[in-house]
Amino acid sequence: MHSTLPIEHDVSLQAFNTFGLPARARRYLRVSDPAQLDGLRQDPEAASLPRFVLGGGSNVLLTRDVEALVLHMAIPGREIVGEEGDAVLVRAGAGENWHAFVDFTLSQGLGGLENLSLIPGTVGAAPIQNIGAYGLEIKDVFHSLTTYDLASGARRVLAAADCRFGYRDSLFKHPEGADLVVLDVTFALPRAWRPNLRYAELAQAAEAAGLADPTPRQVSDLVVAIRRRKLPDPADIGNAGSFFKNPVVSAAQCTALLERFPQLVHHAQPDGSEKLAAGWLIDQCGWKGKNLGAAGVYPRQALVLVNNGGATGAEVQALARAIQDDVLARFGVALEPEPVFV
Repeated sequence: MHSTLPIEHDVSLQAFNTFGLPARARRYLRVSDPAQLDGLRQDPEAASLPRFVLGGGSNVLLTRDVEALVLHMAIPGREIVGEEGDAVLVRAGAGENWHAFVDFTLSQGLGGLENLSLIPGTVGAAPIQNIGAYGLEIKDVFHSLTTYDLASGARRVLAAADCRFGYRDSLFKHPEGADLVVLDVTFALPRAWRPNLRYAELAQAAEAAGLADPTPRQVSDLVVAIRRRKLPDPADIGNAGSFFKNPVVSAAQCTALLERFPQLVHHAQPDGSEKLAAGWLIDQCGWKGKNLGAAGVYPRQALVLVNNGGATGAEVQALARAIQDDVLARFGVALEPEPVFV
């Protein structure tokens, strides 16, 4: 029997992942309306296929062709939906470009998301990864989201506590959230906005620009300038942003490392643990600017792995493993990749 949905066969995913890696989808469906997900349950072709949900492709490493049905989330929409307490509620569809949505909130005179400017990807993927940068994480401005359960077909609104946010982590990265697809996300943006300049590099940039009391748009512009200076544009050089999480170690392990490496970059955490700078660890192992085949480490930021042209997912994976091995051997610290390996 033929599918009643516009499912495409043997589709290249190279343009749909920011690494620009070659891979093909056995079946592909661009989801622009939640009703299409309902249709999957009755569709004769799709019913028996495993599913793989794809957003902006900025947090995925495609190491092979995808045998599953790729659900490419493209649900549009962005609007101010009301107020709650001293916050304005703004909702966006899962398929909206993240930076374009941040820009939309700023154009509405709303601050709160500016520290997360220029992060690649989609709105729907942002809470899954609990994206963060420059002293802010999604959980800090999150209100709720709507999910679709691929197993049951049920829709459900989840609050922050339901999402179990952690460092680059959430419910959706665990087995109990594996069947949940994000349809839209609502953010609570403060009416009484104050600039978040806790991150030292951002505070220094504001001071250098003579901005004692910057506006949300000015903070966004500073963040964009810093990111463009440090990170490659995926349109020019394939990459997935920061490739490794900053590892968290015990205070005792950090103290022991400082005795051997006094320049170790570390940040105390509220629970007494210490977060180490993965980029510094990689740099100390001599990887910055080095290549392994067509994959390499970005010369300006050791935390970013790049596709120098023609790289395969297997080459990027081999480079990542070599870096992990060196960091573990020298520092006794295990690096965990941020992207999902497929």
